[in-house]
Amino acid sequence: MQEYQNYLMDMDGVLVRGRTPIPGAVEVIRRFNEEETPYLVLTNNPLYTPGDLAHRLQSEGLNVPADRIFTSALATARFLSSQRPNGKAFVIGESGLTSAIHAIGYVITDKDPDYVVLGETQGYNFAAITKAIRLISEGARFVATNPDASGPSEEGIVPACGAMAALIETASSRSPFFVGKPNPLMMRTALNYLGVHSEDTVMVGDRMDTDIVAGTNSGMATALVLTGVTRREDIGKYPYLPTHVIDSIADLL
Repeated sequence: MQEYQNYLMDMDGVLVRGRTPIPGAVEVIRRFNEEETPYLVLTNNPLYTPGDLAHRLQSEGLNVPADRIFTSALATARFLSSQRPNGKAFVIGESGLTSAIHAIGYVITDKDPDYVVLGETQGYNFAAITKAIRLISEGARFVATNPDASGPSEEGIVPACGAMAALIETASSRSPFFVGKPNPLMMRTALNYLGVHSEDTVMVGDRMDTDIVAGTNSGMATALVLTGVTRREDIGKYPYLPTHVIDSIADLL
């Protein structure tokens, strides 16, 4: 693993499990910071800003600066800016998404938007969903931050962006463009943000169906950690393999 110069890492299942750092994660982040190793923590979660997530990780002992966190909301904003600079969007999401959309010079409006952008919220509003369906049916382009159908909460799983996107797609007969993992666009955007090349970078993740396939499709080496959802016996079910299989992120040391 020492042959790589740059690291992209998933957050949940790699650095933390719930609110608890995975053993070795604190030491890895400390080493990366001390040696100024280029790295990014990637997450499909568009709810929070990088500053919010950095505060959460730092409160758990992981000293990850905000500029080392890259979310699907940031990737979505960069995609919109590359397609139609200074446009308009109707946005369903929290501050992590709305702040990223505003930062690229977009106006958030329900009046003739170029895009309907779907993220995740603490509580989906039926009126907003209805408005999104109508705007898409009238010609607005449909973009969603990530395809995850569900996500974790303290009480159990909750519907996530992918589930709500399916509802809107069924009602509007228009399919969304998903920006987040496993779309390699998320990985290429993160590489550009970090200013590094795929040939020198490894993607470290715990999911074969998002992290590893996205890294593979982006031409990167991949490292599957066994501290998240994927078990060693699951690997053979997939037509692609990770470059490395490691017990935990502690093996990066």
